[in-house]
Amino acid sequence: MHFGGLYEDEIVGKAYDRQLMGRFIRYLSPYRRLVAVSLVVLPLVAVCKLAQPWLLKVAIDNHIVAGKMAGLPVIAASYLGLILAEALFTFIQVYLLQYLGQRVMVDLRMELFSHVQRLSTRFFDRTPTGSLVTRLTSDVEALGEMFAAGIITIVGDILVLAGIIGIMLWMNLRLSLVTFSVLPVLFWVAFAFRTRMRAAFRQVRARLANLNTFLAESLGGMAVVQLFNRQNHEREEFRRLNREYRDANLPVITWDAALYAGVEAISAVAVGLLIWYGGGEIARGTLTFGALVAFIQYIEKFFSPIRDLSAKYSVMQGAMAALERIFQLLDTEKAAQEGAGIPDPQPSPAGGWCGATKGDGTFIDFRHIWFAYQGDDYVLKDFNLQLRRGEKLALVGETGGGKTTVTRLLPRLYEVNRGCILIDGVDIRTMPLDLLRSRIGIVLQDPYLFTGTIAYNITLGDSAAAARMERAAAVVGANRFIQRLANGYDEEVRERGVNFSAGERQLISFARAVAFDPEILILDEATASVDSEAERLIESGLKGLLSGRTSLVVAHRLSTIKDADRIAVIHRGEKMEEGSHQELMTARGLYYRLYQLQFRD
Repeated sequence: MHFGGLYEDEIVGKAYDRQLMGRFIRYLSPYRRLVAVSLVVLPLVAVCKLAQPWLLKVAIDNHIVAGKMAGLPVIAASYLGLILAEALFTFIQVYLLQYLGQRVMVDLRMELFSHVQRLSTRFFDRTPTGSLVTRLTSDVEALGEMFAAGIITIVGDILVLAGIIGIMLWMNLRLSLVTFSVLPVLFWVAFAFRTRMRAAFRQVRARLANLNTFLAESLGGMAVVQLFNRQNHEREEFRRLNREYRDANLPVITWDAALYAGVEAISAVAVGLLIWYGGGEIARGTLTFGALVAFIQYIEKFFSPIRDLSAKYSVMQGAMAALERIFQLLDTEKAAQEGAGIPDPQPSPAGGWCGATKGDGTFIDFRHIWFAYQGDDYVLKDFNLQLRRGEKLALVGETGGGKTTVTRLLPRLYEVNRGCILIDGVDIRTMPLDLLRSRIGIVLQDPYLFTGTIAYNITLGDSAAAARMERAAAVVGANRFIQRLANGYDEEVRERGVNFSAGERQLISFARAVAFDPEILILDEATASVDSEAERLIESGLKGLLSGRTSLVVAHRLSTIKDADRIAVIHRGEKMEEGSHQELMTARGLYYRLYQLQFRD
């Protein structure tokens, strides 16, 4: 496994924070009341913070310095009350924000997952699974961290800062101007770090996606890794990706620490200027000691949210990088669900109209199909094939000739480049995708089983399929081994069905196809991974499975399709021969040579 090039997760270019946040804010609209309550709490927290230094000034100037202890306990109690009120309002604020963040993350994950389910098969061909997992998990969690850091509390911080500036200017204009002389430096530092932090966070998200992709593939193929003694190679590859992820985090740590240290240094300079100038003002009798203490308190409270902003800024940059990737995925074009955009019937390269019906009993009609997975490297070239209702047609030919591609085009896993496919004279691109696929059952060479039970893997949670489950299992012979299991249909299925043999997994997938009672059945080398004993068991079940259904069978073992109504031989994307087994053997053409190669012994 090599990660780079095709597997390298894309690092997007220039991002626009305002646009990203404007788009993200729409996810808050269902929770407007929660947002409103959070916003109402913000000024209450700000008032509690701003009132505390003022009470200290009053206590020092009017009581402690003047030697008047009367009324001081009331001020102390008020100060304590403000601290408790601030704690209470802060708790409410943090709780509401965390709760709001969790609700938004659930909605966003659901939208992402639903969107991914509607993407084309081409998208999954070129996109590593680990990258998608990262976007649905880690990237969404980054948005949760944004709420935890308090995206809305930034508004509260701005209120506090504005309030402090106003109070300080009102208390002593000149002292305030001296203190705020450091702000231009602070703004320059924050601006200078902005672009560097953003670029660093993009690298972090990309490297994490690569790491997740590698782990998904390596763990999924661990048996192959162990059998071929590739543990050391995989360990070195993981070490490389792990180091890249670590190295991508180092600039983030560096800039974050530098920003925090810079704010701390500027804060210390501001306090130093305040003490230097304020001390002189006290000596000249133009400033009270209580006012200087209040100023120091306000400066501490002024720089406290700014110090927090440095940490929040890191989280926000991580969230912005995550939003870029999330919206990039959401902007990926969905697979066509309907055929509303299909133009009027057009003549194919070899003539004929896609919208025309032959009127000869043809049920499925592949008409002048041209298809390429990439560019102009056509896998199928002017391919034509017709199936009548209830007919069993087998596709044979060399590996890579285009047999499986034919079976992928019928359920519209891919769209044809030219030509059209008709069912009952209707272009399948004009059919709702769910309706089209409900008419088709597919059994693959490598059956995929989900974690759960045998019953779930046969029915996939469909109530109509559940009613036909046991009969379906009996038709294909799966009930024989299922009944021997301790829990029968409730037997546990582990990840990818590793606790069952290849033949048993295939029998379960056969039963799944029958349980959904499809009108059209596609078997893509469905018996290739089944041993001879299981194949004999399936052979009898296949008769019931195929009975009354139009079947398209891709076969490697020619012995399994001798009884097909017709056999089509595909060679390099073109149909070369067509006929029954006996007719093709008599013709002594390509099929005859393939048959002789398999059975020459």
